[in-house]
Amino acid sequence: MSELEMQGYLDHPHTSAGRVPTERGYRTFVDELMRTTSLSQEEARRLEAAFKQVKHDTEDMLRAGSRLLGELTNLLGVVLSPKLSTGVLEQLEVVPLSSSRVMFVLSVRGGLIRTLIFHLDADLDLERTDLARVVSLLNERLTGLTLDEIRRTCIPRMKDVSGDRTGVLKLVLSESAVLFQEVSEGRQVAYGGTSNLLSQPEFQDPGDLRGVFELLEDGSALEQLLEDPAPPGDEVGRAAVSIGSENAKENLGKDRVTRYSVVTARYVVGDTVGTLGVLGPMRMDYSRVVALVERMAGMMSYRSGSPQ
Repeated sequence: MSELEMQGYLDHPHTSAGRVPTERGYRTFVDELMRTTSLSQEEARRLEAAFKQVKHDTEDMLRAGSRLLGELTNLLGVVLSPKLSTGVLEQLEVVPLSSSRVMFVLSVRGGLIRTLIFHLDADLDLERTDLARVVSLLNERLTGLTLDEIRRTCIPRMKDVSGDRTGVLKLVLSESAVLFQEVSEGRQVAYGGTSNLLSQPEFQDPGDLRGVFELLEDGSALEQLLEDPAPPGDEVGRAAVSIGSENAKENLGKDRVTRYSVVTARYVVGDTVGTLGVLGPMRMDYSRVVALVERMAGMMSYRSGSPQ
């Protein structure tokens, strides 16, 4: 024990207390010693029954997933709705609203739709045939790509096109960063098990618990905590474990996140990718939490309306 303490795997914070694992100790356990446990048959049946009822309703699925993660781990379960930017563009439509305003309708495979209204530089007579030709060309070059791919490569993909009299193509090129961006405000966040943290010794101080709730209220911070960095290979259904100081990312102060461990995994709905996870103290049953997170991600995932 003394040797492990000297090597930085254990700590002895108080003379009257026993040794406890350090962040380095937990990291070594997860990477080198941990064996993922299997869920009990009762737990597996419970998950299957819950998702069988809500698999076609994304909002209900988010609530069920976060609630079950919280209940089964006795920690905080969090589920982020799929990112629109990971979805594949199925069709782009342009609807004239006036001589100077147009509405873009982006249909993403899997049923997600986004609409945006833009002003043209000048009043133009949007002839139906001219507009149809431009929209057809845009769909020919951009459909089948994710919104993120389009945002990054739209300009080089369309640079050889000329003779657009509608002004729509120019607008798409100049506003591609906005038109195809991810909108954090539009994402849903569901979490369950906040009361579970009250039973954890690490959260007996009201200030510590307040920090958790402040984090939950900050959607962009919570999104960054759960999704940056991505799991190894960004693989759907494979858990990633972030411990203590590993959570300290840009725009996230150390005091807010370094006391926690976060276990996350990706899930897929149609062609869009979301994230679910568990947040708790560094002292947690990692093997069980990883098993639950990965099983949950697999059960929440489905493509083209069929559960995996």
